[in-house]
Amino acid sequence: MGEKNPVVAIIGRPNVGKSTLFNRLVGKKRAITDPTPGVTRDLLRDTWILYNHQVTLVDSGGVKADRDLIDDLVSRKSLSLLDDSDVILFLLECTEITPEDRILVEKLRPYADKVVLVVNKVDDPSREDLVWNFFSLGYQRVVGLSSSHGLGIDTLEDAVAGMLGLEDNDEVVTQEETLKLAVLGKPNTGKSTLTNLLTGENLSLVSPIPGTTRDVVSGRFSYRNNEFTILDTAGIRRKSKVEENVEYYSVNRAIKTIDECDVVLLMVDIKEGLAEQDKKIAQLIVRRGRGIVIVLNKTDLLDPIPNAFEAVVDRVRFQFPVLGFAPIVGLSALKGDNLPQVLNTVLKVYAQLNKRVETSVLNNAIAAWSEAYQPPRGATGHYKVLYGTQIGVNPVRFLLFVNRIKGFPDVYESYVKNCIRRDLGFKDIPVELVLRERERSSSKNALGPRPSAVKTKADKPEKKESKPAKPVRTGGRAVAKPRAKKPGAKAKALAKQGKLK
Repeated sequence: MGEKNPVVAIIGRPNVGKSTLFNRLVGKKRAITDPTPGVTRDLLRDTWILYNHQVTLVDSGGVKADRDLIDDLVSRKSLSLLDDSDVILFLLECTEITPEDRILVEKLRPYADKVVLVVNKVDDPSREDLVWNFFSLGYQRVVGLSSSHGLGIDTLEDAVAGMLGLEDNDEVVTQEETLKLAVLGKPNTGKSTLTNLLTGENLSLVSPIPGTTRDVVSGRFSYRNNEFTILDTAGIRRKSKVEENVEYYSVNRAIKTIDECDVVLLMVDIKEGLAEQDKKIAQLIVRRGRGIVIVLNKTDLLDPIPNAFEAVVDRVRFQFPVLGFAPIVGLSALKGDNLPQVLNTVLKVYAQLNKRVETSVLNNAIAAWSEAYQPPRGATGHYKVLYGTQIGVNPVRFLLFVNRIKGFPDVYESYVKNCIRRDLGFKDIPVELVLRERERSSSKNALGPRPSAVKTKADKPEKKESKPAKPVRTGGRAVAKPRAKKPGAKAKALAKQGKLK
């Protein structure tokens, strides 16, 4: 697919600061930076907003003089940018010019009209005079800067904008929305081969050496009037197997793409089957609510016997029932077999991720599910799902109000999830449930009496004077007098002493 925006490429030997400059210009840490020479291997593309215009900036691997197999692949891929770029940023270090630099000086002579010689690591004023030495190399445009400190970046921007004929644009630039597709999996499962197949370009290095890809390589392609951005990631190995700092950063970047994408293609070698590391990757994807498609790659290596592929699918389902909802498709990335089915499955999953259900439909379904399978009973009675509503898409989240949240059965929560997938059109994606206890209204006693019912002392009526008791009518019958109380011993003693009258 042709580039719509002007292309600016960064070229230089290893460890001269290309990735640091790339990250500085795009405004984010896209490329891995490390003192180890040759960290960058693939061509990394991102959007550079220059004078409010979109420019495609490309970071390349370092060009080496002494090369092994990987170095040769990296160097050839980097030099392939020269013809396709509108501007070339040729990066050198201000303190020295190495033999590898001089090789590049001569390689870039035919492209001098579109080269900016960028002298990097001018970190303090004492190094500014060193920049003048580089004019002797014969290039018209020379800019000194510090990519790590941001010094001189504005001068570089002015130079590139002038070469591209860009003027200040007052309109705010908005990037086109695309379906972001991340390719994850163990090393050597065919991730880079699939990326190159989909984009129609050799974006990612492909070699039999595990761990060839280090950075997250992005590309664009179209399918059925849908625009895709594909993110090729480094193979994720177990922590115990990760020995280099660079691989540690690569794995972290790969995991971070889960948050940045819409759908993940989990690449699995069909001959090896689903490994423990694949299960851990899948759990991360489900936890973040992303769509997932399990791609069983290298179907061309299957034994030519009936139902061989179905047997592998059954084994995967048995090994990891937590991913029972995820679609499984076969693929030969090397030959391009079954590619349309993979992309159709991705579109189906993406549609479900963005689906919304009306609250009335959801609550009618909840009532039917509760009638079909009543929630278990707790110590104080049955648990109940009272009502619910959908609160999010991509990832899909539902809020359920229950009568008691403490001890709410996990088995019933799983039942509701499965019913949502089965009956409401979310059968191929993870669904998250958020439980909330319905607030109970306070009792009248807790609230206290109404103000109109409260009476103060002043409001109370005064007691009426007691009237003399009315004579008891006996109807002429004889009534015995009340029995007189006899004084006790103490009263008799007081009477004798004359103290009691």
